Amino acid sequence: MKPVLLRLAGFTLLPLLALVLPFLLLPVIARVAGPAGWSSITSGQAIGVFAATIILWSWNISGPVAIARSPSPQARASLYSRSIRTRIIIALVVFPLMSIIVALVAHDGYRLDAITMAWATALTGFSPAWFGIGTGQPRILAVYDTLPRFCAALLSVPFILATGQIWIYGVLALLATIVASIAFQLRFGESGTWFPRRPGNAIREIVPESGTAAINFAGSAYASSPVPIATATVPLATATAGFASADSIYRFGLFSVVAVGNTFQSWTLEGNPEDSRRRHTVALMTHLALGAAGALGLGLLGPWASAILFSDANKADTATSVFYGISFFFLSASTPLIRNLLIPAGRQRTVLLWTGLSAAAGVAFMVVAGLASNVPGVALGMAISEALLFFGLLLPASRLLPAKALPVSVDG
Repeated sequence: MKPVLLRLAGFTLLPLLALVLPFLLLPVIARVAGPAGWSSITSGQAIGVFAATIILWSWNISGPVAIARSPSPQARASLYSRSIRTRIIIALVVFPLMSIIVALVAHDGYRLDAITMAWATALTGFSPAWFGIGTGQPRILAVYDTLPRFCAALLSVPFILATGQIWIYGVLALLATIVASIAFQLRFGESGTWFPRRPGNAIREIVPESGTAAINFAGSAYASSPVPIATATVPLATATAGFASADSIYRFGLFSVVAVGNTFQSWTLEGNPEDSRRRHTVALMTHLALGAAGALGLGLLGPWASAILFSDANKADTATSVFYGISFFFLSASTPLIRNLLIPAGRQRTVLLWTGLSAAAGVAFMVVAGLASNVPGVALGMAISEALLFFGLLLPASRLLPAKALPVSVDG
């Protein structure tokens, strides 16, 4: 267990900076923007998360597996350079469309702030984190992903407080991401392959992974939709501001699911047949325990924490916090089923089917609740989505668990 504990420490302690980042920046933004601005900016952030998922395509799901199985540094460099070419092509389409959608959802007077926040968030689609996960090197996440975004947030806080201009963070995040991406390409990528010189070839590289990418899109669609749906359908800004605070705390907590998932994905795939079942069991039980702890924390402490972090004007209500806690539990529980069992076994269609069904049911419930001005009901739609996904994948994933190793008998 020592190697996995060291890896867990790396994937957990280093990304703590990513958790500090929103605690540092978002409370400042919430107080500067006010309720209408806060819900608009959080909507832009949520839409940016979905845009980042599209830009990532399938690399955050299939990429770590491919990197872990690559035979040489040269093969890994080729794989990464291919990813950056395809992501540039996708981003050229995604960023203009994303900006238009954010402008339509945001309240008057906060469109520029919401759009720049969406850009800052969408840029995480160029993160090389999946490469570090595949190699089992958390240092890559820290140096080329977390630290640049942390520095951008740290530098932007005094400027936002002094000027009240929230768009400053988006500009600094853009510059930080560009610098980090260039540095990573020079260190780990192939030379001379930064931009897609033949766009047609890059597009053909995108198509084979469209099935896995569709899983990403469907999951991110309902995961990113609660705040934009609430902001667009509920006219009272003060109600959606509290909802946005609950959503932000929920996403603060997701770093722990990501860290634990990153730790166990390559570890479970590395195991020999005799040890594989134990490794999968450890991963599953850890995610269940994390989900239970997160659900209790969000449900019990969510309103109190939101008032402290984002002010009383943006305080989350208890019902919304409880529903987000339920979502957290089921998301954590389903993560090892998808990343450690189904995707490595080539069961993308199963994951896509259940992700699509759960997304359709959840988003429909959210829209109906939002049109009825039932703000906690939007969060309940999120919980329904995650629960449907977990129960739908549980049986197919359990069938893929390696059989218990039988003791070797020696005839005397």
